[in-house]
Amino acid sequence: MKIGLALGSGSARGWAHIGVIQALEELGIRPDVVCGTSVGALVGAACASGHLERLEARLRALTRLNTATYFTIGVTGGGLVNREKLHALFEECVADPDAAIEDLPVKYAAVATDMETGGEYWLRKGSVLQAVWASISLPGLFPPVHYHDRWLFDGGLVNPVPVSVCRALGADLVIAVNLNGELVGRHNAAKRRREREKEREKEKEREGEGDFVERIAATIRQHGLLPEWPTRPSMFGTVACAIDIVQDRITRSRMAGDPPDAVLTPRLTHIGLLEFYKTEEAIEEGRACVERMRPVIDALFSHSPS
Repeated sequence: MKIGLALGSGSARGWAHIGVIQALEELGIRPDVVCGTSVGALVGAACASGHLERLEARLRALTRLNTATYFTIGVTGGGLVNREKLHALFEECVADPDAAIEDLPVKYAAVATDMETGGEYWLRKGSVLQAVWASISLPGLFPPVHYHDRWLFDGGLVNPVPVSVCRALGADLVIAVNLNGELVGRHNAAKRRREREKEREKEKEREGEGDFVERIAATIRQHGLLPEWPTRPSMFGTVACAIDIVQDRITRSRMAGDPPDAVLTPRLTHIGLLEFYKTEEAIEEGRACVERMRPVIDALFSHSPS
């Protein structure tokens, strides 16, 4: 029985894939087929190349400050990413510069989107690193990649969790990792937190605490004399929300038509699109997700032929 691992898109939340892979290996589950979209293609390539530990070590060293050095100040060449610095990271921690997909010890494929047709394009041969670049090239952050005689960008726009690709590459049993399952509506979480904080402030004011001016302002607001205007979402927050919604809807549709045998959905609503420095949180949640799904995983393999 061949085991397939479908690693979904999700930008910075993708480091959870590392924890998932490690936890599954500790259970004796090693994939024969690894397919990834976007950041899933990146982590999947490191796994298939045997570089996962190297990648993890480098990612754990990221801080908020040095993460910023991977981005440029102005938009150049169609993206905000420092391509040279990121390429050096990929060559060191994802795959060797001359590594070919067909030479990897496990079957691997990355999913990209064809700019001309709007369809998905499966990268199953050729340069590993070029396949990763094509799959992760989210419009606005990365420029599109010209590869295999076509312009390609982020595969999350067409197939966020590539279950179908795993099946096509011969997987009999597919475990999917969906990073987008709990994200829709998360951009309202900050608003809800602010509302809770206001309630706590009101309680303090009723107890006689707080500054005299603050108590007067609260009283005015309480009687509707000073309206509270809603905070407009930021431009980037709006874009991030749109990406989350699109990927969530496409994922639901694709997995309904071609369901995996098990779905792992890490709880990652607290990690933003570009918060790549939250490596430890993401990896630990990936591990925790496998543990939560342990009964399902055990039942799946106990009923599957060897």
